[in-house]
Amino acid sequence: MTQVAVTDPPLVFITGASSGIGQALAERYAAAGWRLALVARRTGEIESWAARAGLPPERWRAYGADVSDTGSIVAAGQACLATQGVPEVVIANAGISVGMDTAEREDIDVMARTFATNNTGMAATFHPFVAPMRERGRGRLVGIASVAAIRGLPGHGAYCASKAAVVAYCESLRGELRGSGVRVVTLLPGYIDTPLTRQNRYAMPFLMAPQAFADRAFRAIGAGDSYRVIPWQMGVVAKLLRALPDAWFDRLLAGRPRKHRQGQGRRDAG
Repeated sequence: MTQVAVTDPPLVFITGASSGIGQALAERYAAAGWRLALVARRTGEIESWAARAGLPPERWRAYGADVSDTGSIVAAGQACLATQGVPEVVIANAGISVGMDTAEREDIDVMARTFATNNTGMAATFHPFVAPMRERGRGRLVGIASVAAIRGLPGHGAYCASKAAVVAYCESLRGELRGSGVRVVTLLPGYIDTPLTRQNRYAMPFLMAPQAFADRAFRAIGAGDSYRVIPWQMGVVAKLLRALPDAWFDRLLAGRPRKHRQGQGRRDAG
């Protein structure tokens, strides 16, 4: 394993770094002077962004991987350890969001792909770093969930279920790493203005620019928060929705437009 000098800037490993939230997080960490390990299926987009940002070659490295392929993302993590060292922060950000209808056979496959990316892919992202971080006695493992984890929305079964699973998984992992010095941070974004959300056919209250989200996320990760909804206003909305009796909640969402199913709109896996 590569030995990194103690004077080197800290390292962050980010999946889904080619666009949206992932790219905004890369920008925020770069602005703070961190070294970057950036993962995406489309590494050319990372390279173009780094060139536009004027990042020196020693400050960043791109790794091509598909988080839905366990071997692929584990190999990317191992390559990071070998070439850049153990990160201080690992952010499992890559994810997909596609509408589904359980009555449609092909949408069951959509659900399987969603869980492979959003859930198994998250665990596979963290896997290479758990033992080195525990041995070192510090680190941050960051899971990007969503306020969609709070209640199931019609037509969003795969996405809501996967993000609820992210919250539960990160909570379990936090308990497993208690006392090791490795913190697990669960972030729940509200509506963030990205290529993914611009296709939505419904109102998106408290819509945030990805840069604003990244700034708040950077601070929450640095503080080692175990659970944070961003923006906080969406956290209040989510708690109110959670408190609604089922009958009221169902009436509230009656007639709400649903997320595009596969083939109706673009998906984004970062």
